[in-house]
Amino acid sequence: MFEADFLVRDAASQAEFVRLVTKAAEIVCQAVPKGPFAGKSPAELRHLISSELLPNTAQNWDAIADVLRTVIANSVFVGDPNTIAHLHCPPLLPALAAEVVISTLNQSMDSFDQAPIATIVEQQMIRWLCHEVGFPSSADGTFTTGGSQSNSMGLLLARDACVNQHWNWSVQKSGLPPKARLLRIFCSEVAHFTVEKSAAQLGLGTEAVIRIEVDEHFRMRPAALGESLRKAVAEGLRPMAVVATAGTTDFGSVDPLREIAEIAQEWGAWLHVDAAYGGALLVSSQHRDKISRIEFADSITIDFHKLFWQPIPCSAFLLRDRRHFEAIKLHADYLNPESLEEEGIPNLVTTSLLTSRRFDALKLWISFQALGREKLGAMVDRTVALADHTANFIRGTPQLELMCEPQLSTVVFRYIPSSVRGANCFNFQLRQILFQEGIAVVGHTRVLGVQCLKFTCMNPATSEGQIEELIRAIVERGKMLEASKTADSE
Repeated sequence: MFEADFLVRDAASQAEFVRLVTKAAEIVCQAVPKGPFAGKSPAELRHLISSELLPNTAQNWDAIADVLRTVIANSVFVGDPNTIAHLHCPPLLPALAAEVVISTLNQSMDSFDQAPIATIVEQQMIRWLCHEVGFPSSADGTFTTGGSQSNSMGLLLARDACVNQHWNWSVQKSGLPPKARLLRIFCSEVAHFTVEKSAAQLGLGTEAVIRIEVDEHFRMRPAALGESLRKAVAEGLRPMAVVATAGTTDFGSVDPLREIAEIAQEWGAWLHVDAAYGGALLVSSQHRDKISRIEFADSITIDFHKLFWQPIPCSAFLLRDRRHFEAIKLHADYLNPESLEEEGIPNLVTTSLLTSRRFDALKLWISFQALGREKLGAMVDRTVALADHTANFIRGTPQLELMCEPQLSTVVFRYIPSSVRGANCFNFQLRQILFQEGIAVVGHTRVLGVQCLKFTCMNPATSEGQIEELIRAIVERGKMLEASKTADSE
């Protein structure tokens, strides 16, 4: 008989499991980088990884531990205050503990007989989220891998609802109708790129997306949306969906949800709110009003691996009217036969684009239990306050220019070289120097054609002093880069 000594089975294997998990945690603590990143190039990193990925015989644990230390030491450390580029959070300790449980139980969320109590936990979490956003009792949802999948689901269901309503056509059964080329999606100039990505994947093409101009705070202009919808209809096009953003990636801008909802309703368009970033304001005591009227949406994206500090992946898609899930429902005899549905047994595969997926609701639940609303809300508020402090400090730094007042926890700015031409190239190079020298992982983006640097304040434990020290380091490296370019040109 084969000895399954790597499975959690009996007392001996359980003891080994505890030992290995404990050892892995110890290695993480020992090898975690001392800064944001070791600064090694792709070529240098390739040399650190053995080409023999599947050896003929098992390796001893000391050798495996050395490999782990190498991987950890050469990773970006999301807990470092100078790791401040992306919506990439340092995860909560309770969530990390929950990850061990999730991986060990290995529940697959597609059918009840694979994940009985996990199904109930996810359903309860989804119901709570729907209540939090203000959805009616007819609402439902599902956990997803991230904002990309959630946005895609929103637009998929919007497409099918629009086609069914106006042309009495089932996309699930018959594919896209000939008139699908008339469908249009409206979003702001700074909405997430997954709007175009979803349009392409849904067979509509990126040309189906109409971008709407934004105001000085990078929020969609309702008047421009209304005019664009009027023009589209006059041209014989069919408004399928409006995507409002509650927390844009670069600026944290929240579109005026009430006005946009009214306009979408007037023209019969589905309203999807991408609150992957700004959804965290649901628990904020100071900034909850920024996403007021989010309940007017037909569907909503919320990411928990951003300002809820969950390990990737952890996201949700919420739907105002669960009947729209019928557009993606299919039955498989081995998995979710209709007879089980008639008995009231829930199989969550009917509400998801995925089949096998993780029990991610558990880590969110454990985190909520461990922190409570007040502390979680205070953490969200702290990141917003940190961004405000950062903006004020940048405003008082002569070499830097603030590009926009922060709306949530992101700050976009640029270095203005005094004696070097080509500020765009300069800012890009400056960001690369900070990364390659292991000083900081700083974001980069373009604002109206201008190359900028970006801070994304995701760590509530970061102090104002650490932010100021990082800004001084950026200015110092900027001056050094200026000097080197001046010397090269002489």
